[in-house]
This record gives sequence, C-alpha cells and structure tokens, in this order.
Amino acid sequence: MSLRINDIAPDFTADTTRGQIQFHDFIGNGWAVLFSHPKNFTPVCTTELGAMAGLEQEFENRGVKIIGISVDPVESHSKWKSDIKTATGFEVEYPLIGDKDLNVAKLYDMLPAGAGESSEGRTPADNATVRSVFVIGPDKKIKLILTYPMTTGRNFNEILRAIDSIQLTAKHQVATPANWQRGEDVIITAAVSNEDAIMRFGSFDTILPYLRKTKQPSA
Repeated sequence: MSLRINDIAPDFTADTTRGQIQFHDFIGNGWAVLFSHPKNFTPVCTTELGAMAGLEQEFENRGVKIIGISVDPVESHSKWKSDIKTATGFEVEYPLIGDKDLNVAKLYDMLPAGAGESSEGRTPADNATVRSVFVIGPDKKIKLILTYPMTTGRNFNEILRAIDSIQLTAKHQVATPANWQRGEDVIITAAVSNEDAIMRFGSFDTILPYLRKTKQPSA
C-alpha cells in the first residue's frame, strides 16, 4: 500500500523497548513522529537516535511523541541503546519498535510485500529504504513524509521546523514560506479575502497579487 500525505497512518500492534503498544493508542490525542532505521548498530542511525534523544524535550514541548523503529528484535535494541549513549551522550528513553517480522516496514511501504518475513540474515543494504520519517497528527493522518539515503544523517531541527509550520497552519489560514522559522512572517492563504485578512491579522503586505505576507499569528 502506497502512503501519501493526508492518508490515515496505518495502525499496528508491536513490541517496543517500553513494552507492547497499539500505535493509534500510543499517539492518543497528540502528535507523533515515527522514524525508521534499516538495522541496529549502524553508524549513521546511531548518531540519529542519540540526536533525537537530545531533542526529546523540544518535541514534548510541541505535544509530539517520538517513536523509533528498526528492522531487528527488541532485545537487540536494548544493547544498541548503550552504544548510542556512548557515541552521543544521550540516553534513548523513547520507545523503539522491534520489527523483526518486517510487518511495520511493509505496512508503511518502506519494504515491498515480497521482502520476506524475518529480519534475520538481512543486511542494512537489504533494508536501505527503511529510512523514513512520518509526522502524524491527532487525527491520525500523515502530515509529512521524508525519506533519506543511508549515508545522509537526518536533520531533526528541520523536522521540528516543519512541525512548527504544520501545527501553525492547522490553526490559522496561513502558509509558511521557504526557510521559514518560528516567529517570522507568514503567507496568507488564497482562501482569505483582503477584507477578512485585515479582520484576522490586522495588516498585511501585498508582494504579488497572489502573495500576501503578515506577522505570524499567536498560537
């Protein structure tokens, strides 16, 4: 099944380093980031998991739960966590899904249906496409999908920036321009008339007939 933005994130039951979860129950009424890894004890993923642990409070401040997944058993994850702390200085406290049967990787279209039914004997290269980030909203719909090659470490500050934009634009009829950061000017959407824009935002600048900017609305 191919997944796209605004699709319902597939629900699943899985074992994690924090016990068994039902994914939609884990999300609850908040937001979630599911980010995947092709194999345990791989160098780039080791740095990524530690980086995410170091930013966990930033995600929590935005009402976002973090959950990782790697194509290996949970028991192997527990051993990997020690290496992650050694390499990055951060303890991974968020749950890591053990996907030893490849069920979640296939459910989220990161591996083909014919990939088999076991992580045993599979190399990182076999699982190279299990390198995606999914941002999921309280409505359980996918808001963002990013997929990285194995040799390129993910920029989690960019994911925080994207979440800031997604959460802001879910509340207000605005969009965010290229390279936008929280607190900077935003774009008024085409659905808002000039008269309505004045009522909503107070004032705005018309750059082009279809591009109007205003101050970021308060959350």
